[in-house]
Amino acid sequence: STNTNRIVELNLENHVVVVTGGASGIGRAVADLFAAERCKVAIWDLALSVAGVAGELRADGGAPTLGCQVDVTRLETLATALAATETQLGAIDHVVHAAAIGSGKFGFPFTNLAPADWARVLEVNIMGMTNVAHVLVPGLVARKRGTMVFLASVAGQIGSQTDPPYSASKAANINFAQCLAKDLAPHGVRVNTVCPGMVKTPLNEAVWRAWHDRQPAGTARSYEDWAGEKIRALLPLGRWQTPADIANMVVFLSSDRAAQMTGQTVNVDGGFVMHW
Repeated sequence: STNTNRIVELNLENHVVVVTGGASGIGRAVADLFAAERCKVAIWDLALSVAGVAGELRADGGAPTLGCQVDVTRLETLATALAATETQLGAIDHVVHAAAIGSGKFGFPFTNLAPADWARVLEVNIMGMTNVAHVLVPGLVARKRGTMVFLASVAGQIGSQTDPPYSASKAANINFAQCLAKDLAPHGVRVNTVCPGMVKTPLNEAVWRAWHDRQPAGTARSYEDWAGEKIRALLPLGRWQTPADIANMVVFLSSDRAAQMTGQTVNVDGGFVMHW
């Protein structure tokens, strides 16, 4: 960075970053922060707005950006985005995979869902991660450097009953990231996972909506009341995490400051999950 007043220098300027799911939510916050570090950011997202979001990053940060419409379940769209990114921005240094979906239903008990409700979640959240790895890892290995950060969830560690397919898929993300970390360490590529706790995103609000729509008349609560009660009961710090909180950890893990971190699962969750 050109800011000489900074104490912690991340040494990310001019690095090329791919952020899947970067058009909204946590992915957008990650893309914003990388752009603020003067990185060249490629947003890969299913949303039609992806080009516009990338244009906003360019206007704010000055570094070149790119928006590619991709479907992480379709390898050919990822391959096309890879070619465009390397042509327009250069060789990729960092990958952040944030693209994911929930079932859209309230899963407690799990019998509220049918087996058919699982398929799309597992396809997007597990095979999407697998596809991203298969497309992007060869370039990182060839250059003998780089980082990958996968967005999972504390739900992947504690068996959250609100959405079992999502919870199970996030556990798979954590596990596969550890496999990747072991595979790629000899090639100088670091792989870590970040697990958000309670973050105000469209996905989080969809969990409330699925619960709300099943409640008898007169017993439902607003999203703020429902989430506020959960936060007070479950989070020692007693407050929401923000997309920016998650982005701070993602960018740190991608930087030289985390040079000895790989295969780690880092919770940014207000103390929700504590291991001992």
